[in-house]
Formats: sequence, structure tokens, C-alpha cells
Amino acid sequence: MTDETNKIIGAAPAGASDQESAAHAVREMFTSIAPRYDLLNHVLSFNIDRLWWWRTARSFDHILKRPGARVLDLCCGTGDMTFALGRRANSQSPQIIGADFSHAMLQRAAEKGRDTTLQWIEADALRLPFPDAHFDLITAAFGFRNLADYDAGLREIVRVLRPGGECGILDFGEPRGLMGTVYRVYFKRVLPAVGTLISGVRGPYAYLPASVERFPAPEEMLERMRQAGFGEASWTPYTFGVAGLYRGVKRGS
Repeated sequence: MTDETNKIIGAAPAGASDQESAAHAVREMFTSIAPRYDLLNHVLSFNIDRLWWWRTARSFDHILKRPGARVLDLCCGTGDMTFALGRRANSQSPQIIGADFSHAMLQRAAEKGRDTTLQWIEADALRLPFPDAHFDLITAAFGFRNLADYDAGLREIVRVLRPGGECGILDFGEPRGLMGTVYRVYFKRVLPAVGTLISGVRGPYAYLPASVERFPAPEEMLERMRQAGFGEASWTPYTFGVAGLYRGVKRGS
């Protein structure tokens, strides 16, 4: 990895001076927008986010349709990725847990999922309350980017995955070419203005473009995954690279 990549530790909201204050700022931001979070996601993505969750869940059908599989959706927010995983699971439903460190987000997830068998737990993705080699699949949709330490997050995912277990990290990217130019105008100017108007809170939607810009490029992220303990790592762009799925398989058999 380059020297520049090594300097990237994790999310850096305005005013945060260390990892603890960064994590606190992120938690406060998501708590503040929890009431309008689902609406904003669908409006700001033109509902394409639903397709991204579906594609990601479908990618792991071979695990989700396996009886007894254990699945963890990290940084689950209000649970949309968790629900997508649940819809792909077979009748012998695997154990699917949604985890987030924002209590307000989890409350909304639990309300939406009260008629399902999905489980919810309040937990920090950097200090998961699970034993080693516990899960067959771990996903994270648009939340991994907000961790205070990306490499520590990857190591923790590897720790709780069984050997041969898989990981799927869905997050935003930065398209190139003409699409990239249009996207950057929308993402840096239009999206923060609309998000602030609907939510009534400015901070989170000013932070979002900066967090995407700070996140490692695909080739750098894949190298971080390999160093963390994934024997296989790949990236699949969605919608011209506006988003993409990082997949990893933990070393071992």
C-alpha cells in the first residue's frame, strides 16, 4: 500500500481529534437523522439503494439458503440490508443478526422487523460481543465507511468469521469520466442541500461526501482486506461505480 493509504485510519467527522471522538460524532450524527433516515436514503438514491441491497443479498444465496448458517449484518442502521438478507434465506431460516451502535437506529429496525425472526443487538463493530469463528457470513451496507479504524474493523470481521466464511461490504464509490463529474456535482452540492432540508440537520449530509472521498479506493481497500486475513478479495461496481460490493473469503478451510 502507498504511504498515503497507510495514513488513512478511519472516519474523520469535523471536530474529531481521535478515534474515540470520531466514533462519538458518527453515533450522534446517525442518532440525529434516525427519524428520517429511510425516507432520505430512498429519495437521495432515487430508490436505487433497494436494488443494491437486493444484489448484495443475492450474491450470498449459497450461504443464506444453507440450513443453520449464522449471518451478521454490521452497521445495520434501520435494517434494510438485514431485511434483504432475510428475504433471500430459505424456510429453514439461518440466524440473522443486525448490529449497530446507534440505539435510535436499532429501535427503528426492531419496529420494522417485529413480525420477523431477525435479531438485533447494540454493538460496536470494532469490539464485537461474539466468539471467534462464529459466523458464516458478515455484511455491512453503507456503514463500514464510518468506522473510526478501517483496518481494525476488517480484523474484527475476520476474527468472528469461521475459516472459509465470507464478507460483503457494500459502500459508495467515486465513478470516473463524465458519470463521475455529474455524480460529484450531485453528491457534493445537491445531496447535502436536500438531505439537510428534509432532515433539518446539516452535519450528517455535509459529512457524507467527505467520508466517501476519504474512503480508500477499491484497489487499496482490497489490499487492506488481504492484509487483514482474507485469502480472496474482489470488488464489483454497481451503477457505474456509484456503489460497489467488496467480497472477501477468510483464509482457512
